[in-house]
Amino acid sequence: MRSNKIVPYIFLLPAALIIIVGLFIPLWNSIILSFYDWSFGQAWSDKEFLGFENFVRLWNDEESWRSVRITFVFGFWVVLLEMLIGLGLALLLEKPLVGSTFFRTIFVMPLMIAPIVVGLIWRYLLDARNGVVNYYLENIGEAVPFLQNLGFVRHSWLSDPNLAMFSIVISDVWQWTPFIFMIILAGLQGLPSDVIEASFIDGANWWQMTMQVKLPMMTSIILIALLMRIIDVFRALEVIYILTNGGPGGNTRVLSLHMFQTAFQARDFGYAAMLALLLSVILIILSVILMLFNNPLKEDS
Repeated sequence: MRSNKIVPYIFLLPAALIIIVGLFIPLWNSIILSFYDWSFGQAWSDKEFLGFENFVRLWNDEESWRSVRITFVFGFWVVLLEMLIGLGLALLLEKPLVGSTFFRTIFVMPLMIAPIVVGLIWRYLLDARNGVVNYYLENIGEAVPFLQNLGFVRHSWLSDPNLAMFSIVISDVWQWTPFIFMIILAGLQGLPSDVIEASFIDGANWWQMTMQVKLPMMTSIILIALLMRIIDVFRALEVIYILTNGGPGGNTRVLSLHMFQTAFQARDFGYAAMLALLLSVILIILSVILMLFNNPLKEDS
């Protein structure tokens, strides 16, 4: 009887060890490093103890807090658009339709592309001189002149402060909407058919069935997808680095990119570790808030 109680912990032990090695040890090292001034290539014995100087520096560093604000703006639009588009596509392709398999494959393809490649694709598409987007906008504007007032002209997408954020948002939405689409589609197809049939018999139309039956039953799945995307958004780096490198004027310098530039360009690993801790705290707070709304792991009372 006693051995039966120990068995679950034995099976959990490998996962717990992986979490400890892959998460808690690096986190602890970041905490230790944030108290020192140390750069890559310097002997650890030559480090300089700073105490709480990096904490004070972060508190007074307007550039770091600006990167936090930019991250929240970027994350808000990215997550909002991806959730809405992903949900819409999942509802559209929920039931078998002619060509639905083809469209599902097309929708999922961007997710399979490496982030570096995604960045290069969108950099070429949005190139101010030779980009395909500007080519078609300019041609359509010349063919229908009144559309030029609506923006059908050549734009400097990646160097215009007003368009750079829009550009990185669109590239992220293009790549990660399939992730939301797949999760929600799987959730929709896993709903109990008897509940759906009962609501149909009771006279519910498509809108009522979706808003009052399907989505409430999928709250936990939607929140898990939302949480995973929020975590990924705060870690977004490669595509933004390729497209704008944080420019123009730092208008797209998200916190993860600011941390990367501090560590590997300014070679200030102590302060970069402080930024990493800030990022971790923000993600923990957001995760706890979402889990408080609906914890999918709690037992039904």
